[in-house]
Amino acid sequence: MRIAVGGIHTECSTYSPVLMTVEDFRVLRGEDLLRAEYFDFLEAEGIGHIPLLHARAVPGGPVSRAAYDVFRAEFLERLEAALPLDGLYLAMHGAIKVDGMDDAEGDWISAARAVVGHDCPLAVSYDLHGNVSQRIIDQIDIFAAYRTAPHIDTRETMVRAWSMLIEALRHGTRPGVAWAPVPVLLPGERTSTEDEPAKSLYLALPEIDKRPGILDANLMVGYVWADEPRATACAVVTGSDRTAASKAAEEIAASYWNERKNFSFGPVTGPLEAMLDIAEGATTKPVILADSGDNPTGGGVGDRADVLNALLNRGWQDALIAGIADRPAVEACFAAGEGETLRLRIGGSLDPSSAPAEVTVKVMRVDDPGSAAERQAVVEAEGIVIVLSARRRPYHNIEDFRRLGLDPATMRLLVVKSGYLSPELAPIANPNLMALTHGVVNQDIEHLASERRLRPIFPFDRDFDFAPKARLSPRWK
Repeated sequence: MRIAVGGIHTECSTYSPVLMTVEDFRVLRGEDLLRAEYFDFLEAEGIGHIPLLHARAVPGGPVSRAAYDVFRAEFLERLEAALPLDGLYLAMHGAIKVDGMDDAEGDWISAARAVVGHDCPLAVSYDLHGNVSQRIIDQIDIFAAYRTAPHIDTRETMVRAWSMLIEALRHGTRPGVAWAPVPVLLPGERTSTEDEPAKSLYLALPEIDKRPGILDANLMVGYVWADEPRATACAVVTGSDRTAASKAAEEIAASYWNERKNFSFGPVTGPLEAMLDIAEGATTKPVILADSGDNPTGGGVGDRADVLNALLNRGWQDALIAGIADRPAVEACFAAGEGETLRLRIGGSLDPSSAPAEVTVKVMRVDDPGSAAERQAVVEAEGIVIVLSARRRPYHNIEDFRRLGLDPATMRLLVVKSGYLSPELAPIANPNLMALTHGVVNQDIEHLASERRLRPIFPFDRDFDFAPKARLSPRWK
């Protein structure tokens, strides 16, 4: 049997002015896809895997139409060349916004369905912060989504989707999908699965999987920084029994709706100045401060210098800011060289609304992995160490710091552009603080511009009733 594998995976804030281009994506083609860490589970007796194209990028602003069209065209060309197929597995995210297009995943999956035909089983895996639409549900037979945030089950989720497809092919069965939209749209920082009530809601899902007629139960939080009609929470259930799947989807949807007013931030959270007051009074270290409004893993631009300016104004010593995306500043550091002193304008290189910091810095280290876009520089200014990156990127892994000769555990204050902390940073935070900062993924969601969302939806609207109603994929009727 032959299964094709591909997809496109990123998350896009519609509030960001910075379009993503082809260069922002890591693209896996052919055998490189099969060798990649995310896809190394693709082995099964009697199954031939046909690798197509998988494009993945750090979350950001909308994807340019030209970039999307390039990836889509190549993917479909490779898909057509792979025919005939017994199955298709797509590893998606669910929150892509293509400039000038609604529901890019719906477009991608519908185009794939048109190529493979009605009879080919199609499985997808999603991020729980993806947005689902009826157009997507109409085309698929199998759905699985992450159950952790922070995401530590990416590979496990992909295996769940793929395994259901393998089982369906081996036994000649055809699963189906039921879904129930929920008019709630909350940020991931309020719905972390490490905190209640999300923790209990997600722990219930594997138990639902065990019910007769249920294969995989999912709760989608959705992506709040997408001002578009499909942006909403929902329950999605893959099953072998329509009635059981519909009932489970409505139950999951109702459980999320009933808890909607009980979600809150996990770490100590507040305005930037209040969080810095707490940090100044701390006798432990490292204090880790999340600059939540500019978090690149949530779609933030990553070039704001608000926290740097605030620390400079306070005369702060012994702080590490990792990092600020600023290619011109990185190039200036490379031109000057390690050990040299220069005047830098840091921040605001991508988003004109970001106020830069004007500082004299000493270049501590430059790092050149071989591509100008991957370059980094470490500078020191008035007792503050700053990591600068040529491209938008997070600094959430300990290895990110080790590569630059830095040890975050030794710092009095570590500032990262993040919401909830990554699994590697959270254990060393002492304490963990989250600042409600400005940016295109800011946490003041009730006051986000909401011009295209379907209303009413909580918390943008609060005084309305809701009763979940499951909908089946027409492929299952």
